[in-house]
Amino acid sequence: MLRYVEEPEKVRLALSPIRRRLLELLREPSSATQLAAALDLPRQRVNYHLRELEKAGLVELVEERQRRGFTERILRAAADLVVDPGVMGRAFTQIQDQYAAEHLVEVAAGTVRDVARMQTAADADGKRLLTFTLETEVRFAEPGDVHRFTDALTAALQQVVDEFDSPDGRPYRLIAGGHPAPRRTEGES
Repeated sequence: MLRYVEEPEKVRLALSPIRRRLLELLREPSSATQLAAALDLPRQRVNYHLRELEKAGLVELVEERQRRGFTERILRAAADLVVDPGVMGRAFTQIQDQYAAEHLVEVAAGTVRDVARMQTAADADGKRLLTFTLETEVRFAEPGDVHRFTDALTAALQQVVDEFDSPDGRPYRLIAGGHPAPRRTEGES
């Protein structure tokens, strides 16, 4: 399950190294004692961070067990967090240059925001959000090939859209973007 976070304070709470590690470990239910042992930290320190994460709604109580005169609380991460990209840094202006890196980042950030919000709502309703992803890699011999490729892809995409577009159908947003692939180091596939 995903949880979309757009409140800067909740993002700040989740981003400290110890809290990120706790949220990662809490994908599986665990107690403060178990987490303290795994992180080699005092239980009281772990408990403090868990209480803060619980107040923010980022972790939830699974069960309470009686142990040697005290109550052991078993917690888990409320969901995998998806952070609104606008919270993380400068917001891009409405750049409409299809070849500008800033425009690609803005469109990708909007996609993360929209899909995460819809996924959170679908999870709450017990429904599945129907999406699809296309991903590939292409190698260009010359820099000018990027523009010719973009024009050809635009024409092909318009042809497919014209074939399937229905005025009464549910609208889907289709995004195609390209960026240089990161260089792979030796041994990576």
